[in-house]
Amino acid sequence: MAELTDFEQQRDRLWAVAYRITGSVADADDAVQETWLRWQALPGDEVADPRAYLTTVISRICYDLLRSARVRREAYIGPWLPEPVVTADGPEDRVALDESVGLAMLTVLERLTPAERTALILHDVFSVPFPEIAEVVGRSPESVRQLASRARKRVRAEAPRRSVDRGEHRRAVEAFLQAVMGGDLDGLLEILDPEVVWRSDGGGKVTAARLPVLGHEKVARFAYRLTRAFDTGTMVVHRREVNGAPGVVMVDHADGQAAVFAFTVHHGRITEIDAILNPDKLRHLDPRTV
Repeated sequence: MAELTDFEQQRDRLWAVAYRITGSVADADDAVQETWLRWQALPGDEVADPRAYLTTVISRICYDLLRSARVRREAYIGPWLPEPVVTADGPEDRVALDESVGLAMLTVLERLTPAERTALILHDVFSVPFPEIAEVVGRSPESVRQLASRARKRVRAEAPRRSVDRGEHRRAVEAFLQAVMGGDLDGLLEILDPEVVWRSDGGGKVTAARLPVLGHEKVARFAYRLTRAFDTGTMVVHRREVNGAPGVVMVDHADGQAAVFAFTVHHGRITEIDAILNPDKLRHLDPRTV
């Protein structure tokens, strides 16, 4: 049997690879478990480089999951957003935001083909050599290089402008939250970029906008109406880390309804808001963190 310690040393990295490829917490968890089962079945002396081997295995699993998920996502009701990763509010000394795991970036990655997405993530985020990526997607190393290059150009063209400064991001989110909860439409218009985009993922399970809401006036009024649907007597608002950046979780303890909000900030204003409302995408959240 392969060494357990070798796998455990790579577990966090493997999950990070899986989540970025699939955009799904549940799929990432399943992929790590499947990788562990395959690792456990190996003779102890068969693998010379556990890190490279395990990365290849989990990437193949996730690549297959992503290809099969494409059909389901094309039939999805309304915008499809990744399942959010919610943790306790981060320390102030973390000054930079991780773009590769942000919801805005993961949403852009949804527009790539599974092969492009896998090649880009493995090479640009995790520094996996092209020959190893070629084994994952069943292409030649040169073909994989071209896949990554094409994907990189598209992401650069379509990725939202954003600040990497955590303090700037947090201040914008706080201003948004105060304006929304206070019913201050003028304050909302001030903190929202004129071309802000709001995407809501309800998956047909709860009421949500099925098309993106565009422009600061429409977004401000939409946000105001949405929060009014919560009962202020039972609703609790939490400041949380959502995919590595300051975000918001709202929970109505009367009916269990929850919503997770991720924000993109540029030059002190909010340019994108991603609202995950689909309860199926929030089942993995730890009640202690929300």
